[in-house]
Amino acid sequence: MLALVLLPGAAARAAAAPELFEWERGFGLRVPGQPAADMYLWIYEWNMFGAMQPGQHSKGTYQLARTLNAARTEAAAESPALRFTLRAVADGAELLVRVTNRTAHAWPELAGIIPCWNPGQVPGTNPSSPLPLNRNFADARRTRTFFLARDGLTPLVSRSIQFNAGLRPAVDRAGAADRGWFPFTAKWPTSEIDSVAGLLVRESEDGEWVTGIAWADWLSVQGHNPWSCLHACVRLGALRPGETAEVRGRLYLFRGRKEDLLARFRRDFPARAPR
Repeated sequence: MLALVLLPGAAARAAAAPELFEWERGFGLRVPGQPAADMYLWIYEWNMFGAMQPGQHSKGTYQLARTLNAARTEAAAESPALRFTLRAVADGAELLVRVTNRTAHAWPELAGIIPCWNPGQVPGTNPSSPLPLNRNFADARRTRTFFLARDGLTPLVSRSIQFNAGLRPAVDRAGAADRGWFPFTAKWPTSEIDSVAGLLVRESEDGEWVTGIAWADWLSVQGHNPWSCLHACVRLGALRPGETAEVRGRLYLFRGRKEDLLARFRRDFPARAPR
């Protein structure tokens, strides 16, 4: 079973505490009175390397049972195999994902799933139901999105996929049978620069806000898809049939800059935040 959990945090600084809201494919995070900061979590979009289904890349589903409490502070989405839980905190939301391998095959160490953290629907993309695009976080010029590499926060300027540096030998072995190509290579070519944390960061166009998504264990980070996405892949393997994995995560949304978010990531994930 898979679960995302948002846990309580410290008191808000200058802005009101964020609140959760439901939308077609998951949950959104909103700072009251600040519509230019709205962000959306498409709770479960992709499977990677044998997670949930055989194959190196397959579609997930957002059609999970969802609940949201009256105070808009706690939310959950779940199926027999997966549970995401969220809880709003002063600077975003704390997450927990819990997944049980209910398939008949063992999942390899690279197995993972991808939620999609995004600023809303870009015109002309699915689904057909309207979802406003928050252009303040769309990063159309690809100049305000960053991942953590060995040299620090590094601009994410293309749709390439930055694999976990510690897993790169296993990734290369998985791709060796087809000369380094994967089913997703045409849209997400493998970057030569690896990630050293499961963190993606984006500053707003007006320079006032910062957002991000982070996981304690990750396979890869990638972005700039049609929904102006931030894709941090949660690593779940290796997992035998019947076994369960649980991974803690974080959404960030507050007034500040990328350096402020990195400092909070290091506070929240001290074992996963190289300096």
